[in-house]
Amino acid sequence: MAAMTVQLDIVSAESSIYSGLVAHLQVTGSEGDLGVMPGHAPLLTHIKPGMARIVKQDGSEEVFYLSGGILEVQPFSVSVLADVVLRADEIDEQAAVEAKRRAETALADAGADFNYAAAAIELAQAIAQLRVVETIRKNIAR
Repeated sequence: MAAMTVQLDIVSAESSIYSGLVAHLQVTGSEGDLGVMPGHAPLLTHIKPGMARIVKQDGSEEVFYLSGGILEVQPFSVSVLADVVLRADEIDEQAAVEAKRRAETALADAGADFNYAAAAIELAQAIAQLRVVETIRKNIAR
C-alpha cells in the first residue's frame, strides 16, 4: 500500500531545490520542531536556520540545510521558502567550522559598535550546517 503523501516544494532565493510528493517533513520552526504529514492543519510560520528532513513517497530520506525562512502548510501542499537551501552533500564543512569560529571570536571580543545580532545569526547558521553534516554521518554509519 502506498504511503499518504503531500506535495512539497522547497525554494531558495536562487531556484527550486525540491519538488515532489513526501510522506513527512521535519523542520525547526520559530516555536520548536515541526513535523508535517498529509492532512496537517493549515499553518504559516517562520523557520529557524537548521535541518529539513523529508521522507519521500518511496520511504527514502533526504536532508537539507535551510538558512531560515517561511513554512506554509495548505491542505494539499507544503511550501518552504528560504534565502539559502543546501543539500547535505553540498555543505562545505571546513567553511562552516571557520564561520563558527569567527562568530564565536566576534561574540567574545564585542566592542561598543558590535553588531551582536549579525554575529548571532552567523553562529546559528554555522552550527545548523554542522548539525546537518553530523546527521548525515550518523545515518551513513548505521
